[in-house]
Amino acid sequence: MLIPLRPIGAAAIVLAQIPVATAHERLAIGDGRIANAPKAGYVFSCQQRFDPNAPGAQRSGNWISGGAWIPALKPFVDGAVAWPDAQIDIAVSGDKRIVRANNLPKHKTGVFPVAANDDAARYDRNPGRIRAQSILLELPALPQLASVPSCVPMGMIGFALTGVAIYNALDARGQDAAAHEILDSCDGHPQQQGQYHYHAPSRCWTDAGKEANGHSDLIGYALDGFGIYGTSGGNGATVHNEDLDACHGHTHAVTWDGKPVDLYHYHFTDEYPYSVGCFRGIVKTGQVAAPAREPQDGRQMLRNAAAKLGIGERQLADAVGAPPPDFAAAARKLGIAEAKIRAAFGQ
Repeated sequence: MLIPLRPIGAAAIVLAQIPVATAHERLAIGDGRIANAPKAGYVFSCQQRFDPNAPGAQRSGNWISGGAWIPALKPFVDGAVAWPDAQIDIAVSGDKRIVRANNLPKHKTGVFPVAANDDAARYDRNPGRIRAQSILLELPALPQLASVPSCVPMGMIGFALTGVAIYNALDARGQDAAAHEILDSCDGHPQQQGQYHYHAPSRCWTDAGKEANGHSDLIGYALDGFGIYGTSGGNGATVHNEDLDACHGHTHAVTWDGKPVDLYHYHFTDEYPYSVGCFRGIVKTGQVAAPAREPQDGRQMLRNAAAKLGIGERQLADAVGAPPPDFAAAARKLGIAEAKIRAAFGQ
């Protein structure tokens, strides 16, 4: 399948499908591979303690056995939901790369919340509903290596050109999310606030290997500004953990904003931790790393706004999405002027 992406600058990106793990390939599960310092094959996680009873999959199936998992045997969430309102814009302004998006994917997704009659519900009854998010990232246009690597947070660690968030390899329990959680056929799912995201390579990403020697194309950006590329290295060979450093990256010539540059970059791999294991670059203080959560008085604000607009509270909540509210999307869905909706919220 070919997926056209919105133009970035003057050129549109149209790539070919990325291959993921081959049929019945056994992959080592990453459970327990959490480090408190950079370590190859591990996640250097800012969060070191996890609740084993946190929300997640209810049980596992025959795809997990003996410390390994077989992606081809794992079920996925049914459905093919299109997101025509998906928006992403990436532009370089001075020394910054500005990413604006609503976190809706350019590809189809499964049906969330997971339907009771879906086979996936036997294992993972994900109640999350995919909702638009307000994404604004200010990344360095030409990122620099930090003096020492830093840990990766839970939540967003990067952003894909398909328009949605990239998370680290861990689920809320600190386990290997790709192995345990039931995802859709594009290898994504929403978390509790509705942010659709990936933990590992997606079958719906695209990668034609247009870089020199068949090197993978750019798939997205980490929060330190460095690029995240697909699963192929030089000469089109599959990248393995042994080819990468403790943060899951390395340095060589890649095409960067249309020019060849010797630059550090990350790779996705089929092996845990799948993408960024730690940040090798400098992450801007206060950078958006997770969807905003509803403030304590948010429900009262929503109730007051709904009353002013003369509509139901649930109808307004569904239209504006998870905080921060998307007023433009709400205006389109409700047929009410954006200025009127903003005024109802006191903005």
